Amino acid sequence: MNPPFPSIDPAIEPLFEQHLETCRRTRTALIEPLSRAASRLATTLAAGRKILICGNGGSAADAQHFSAELLNRFESERQPLPAIALTTDSSTLTSIANDYAYEEVFAKPVRALGQPGDALIALSTSGKSANVNTAVRVAQEKGLGVIALTGRDGGVLASLLRPEDIELRVPDASTARIQEMHILILHAFCAVIDRHLAAG
Repeated sequence: MNPPFPSIDPAIEPLFEQHLETCRRTRTALIEPLSRAASRLATTLAAGRKILICGNGGSAADAQHFSAELLNRFESERQPLPAIALTTDSSTLTSIANDYAYEEVFAKPVRALGQPGDALIALSTSGKSANVNTAVRVAQEKGLGVIALTGRDGGVLASLLRPEDIELRVPDASTARIQEMHILILHAFCAVIDRHLAAG
């Protein structure tokens, strides 16, 4: 007979402590560039431009989460805002991967849909995702602003960024903690966008 589970599993509380510590370090490190990035996105939308978002795995889910908050609503009523998660069209993704390379699955949509003045949010906890990095290069060629959400040492993605691009690098090595901060950052973007558009 298996022993009963403890009333509080010892694996849980350390996760809260790790989350809180990462959150404190992220606030200290990123509050200023986060504010700049959020204001830039609000300006992009106010100018009638759009936001493209890409990432893999959990970051793909974050891309879809963020686009849903803009296309539908965040915490207040407003008009829908143009955002496209480049992770959602399985036919497009698989045809590009099959006919060309997985490295191109985000780059080709950016080339087709991106216009000067748009923004690309590139999500990669490691900064090593070849398909995200290729999309960033194409976005830069086409005149899109790039905001990169990374972690660890920023990886290759950090080295690709121009002075006018913004990197928000979570100061942690844990993928889970980085992803938790990425969600918070994306929600901060939503809050600032809503406030700016309501004021404008």
